[in-house]
Amino acid sequence: MFGEKFKRKYALTEQGVANVKKGVAWTVVVNLTMMFGIGFLYFLMMQFMDTLVQGAELPGAVVYVVGIALFLVLSFVVHYMQYYYTYSVVYGEVATVRLSLAERLRKLPLGFFGKRDLADLTETLMSDMKRLEHVWSHVLGYLYGSYISTAVIAVMLLIADWRLAIACLWGVPVAFALLNVSRKGTGRKAAESKAAALAVSDGVQETLDNVREIRATNQEQRFLDRLNAQIDASERAQISGELFVGLFVNGASVIMRLGVATTILVGAQLMLSGQLSFMMLFMFLLVITRIYAPFDQSLAMIAEVFMSDVSVERLNAIFDEPAQEGVEVFEPAGHDIVFDDVTFAYEGERVLDGVSFTAKEGQVTALVGPSGSGKSTCARLAARLWDYDEGSISVGGVDVKTIDPETLMGDYSMVFQDVVLFDDTVMENIRLGKHGATDEEVRTAAAAANCDEFVERLPQGYDTPIGENGARLSGGERQRISIARALLKDAPIVLLDEATASLDVENETKVQGALSRLLAGKTVLVIAHRMRTVESADKIVVLSDGKVAEQGSPADLRALEGGVYRHMAELQSASAAWAL
Repeated sequence: MFGEKFKRKYALTEQGVANVKKGVAWTVVVNLTMMFGIGFLYFLMMQFMDTLVQGAELPGAVVYVVGIALFLVLSFVVHYMQYYYTYSVVYGEVATVRLSLAERLRKLPLGFFGKRDLADLTETLMSDMKRLEHVWSHVLGYLYGSYISTAVIAVMLLIADWRLAIACLWGVPVAFALLNVSRKGTGRKAAESKAAALAVSDGVQETLDNVREIRATNQEQRFLDRLNAQIDASERAQISGELFVGLFVNGASVIMRLGVATTILVGAQLMLSGQLSFMMLFMFLLVITRIYAPFDQSLAMIAEVFMSDVSVERLNAIFDEPAQEGVEVFEPAGHDIVFDDVTFAYEGERVLDGVSFTAKEGQVTALVGPSGSGKSTCARLAARLWDYDEGSISVGGVDVKTIDPETLMGDYSMVFQDVVLFDDTVMENIRLGKHGATDEEVRTAAAAANCDEFVERLPQGYDTPIGENGARLSGGERQRISIARALLKDAPIVLLDEATASLDVENETKVQGALSRLLAGKTVLVIAHRMRTVESADKIVVLSDGKVAEQGSPADLRALEGGVYRHMAELQSASAAWAL
């Protein structure tokens, strides 16, 4: 029962399965202990009947006091152990799974995150984990413990009197069969509820992300109406799911409770025919008061297990994604980046087809070409943010696929057009480039990136918080912080993706000065749309439709009659003369 299949069914770790076993064992002990209390009541009744019928003397009060005291002590101990192994220990499992999930996400390629939006991943990390946490701590131990303890008690009742045992227990399998019939429908309702909740999360996030554009286009009411409709749909889905589950759970509970009536009817008939003693019927009536108690919880629990199937599938889907692995030692012979017949497809669509070129150490290699030609893809593959499908990409003769992504990333600095900053100080945002860097090292890198000019105007200098994603800074200031990070890291390979494309002339000049200091002596791969940006590059690789159309020096490509690079340069020269 507790093998690999069980582990996957509930998205547990090996330790989690071991904890569930202990929780189940102690739940069985608790249920049997409570039956021992029923047995003690039966013993008292037997003593009382013997006194009435045969005139026997009752044991002294000490016997009853000691018996009750022992029962209370035993009950406290077993309930404490059950609580410990079904709650306290399980919360450690929750922490382990959350950390494992975060670790898995850290090792997944960028392509995975392109297929899953932020709201979807947040839902898995928060809501799905919360639901599974409740299943692991409140459901599994009780549910499987109830199965086992009831099976043990059922055997004992069948030995005592098989007729009354059947009359007492027939409703249990029928009730669970009814719930199992509802499993497919419960899963469907849970999936609908999850989809509706995700739509609300996406709607809220989209509205907040685009609030400036919404106000600028006077679309507030339309977006609010759509968001209200999504919330109403989510509420309807939630109510529909809970009503569906409630009907089956309560129906199953009513059927199971019919066992009380059938026990009384069958017992009365057997007594009238002289086939059953009053004390045997009394014992079964006592057992009935307790035997259904675990299943009252279990019926609701099994419905919750059915509803958690969607969360389990979503969690397993992340753990099933192939992670990027590799050795943690990277000793390349230099830092030449070599693409050799590289092919890459994204979601079934081929993006690169047989791309080959070399970006030499100490030189600037520029990737140019129309939008969608594969420039950014090449940069991401070079840094192993994605993994190529065919061919090879090597750095200093070492295939990047064989190196652990974090180890490989130690030799890369990246400066992109879209800078990501954190809601922290200028100092800490730059320090991200090199963990443990001193304040002096940070200030030196910042000065080299021309950050001093704007930092001096901030209220607290380098200790000034800059807001979410650097909201309190201009585009040029944010870009210079990004370059300061790269300077602080001082990696031998630098990837630039349109680092100056969105800047005004003044900021572009300052950023270019900072870039000149960053690029000296490095292997540089530049992605550019503006031809004047790469005029001083050592080599240009022109991509078109995922293939290398041309490569060579800027002068050679400009001289190439009918060439793609020459055509792009001429178009941009013509557009530069355009004016209102």
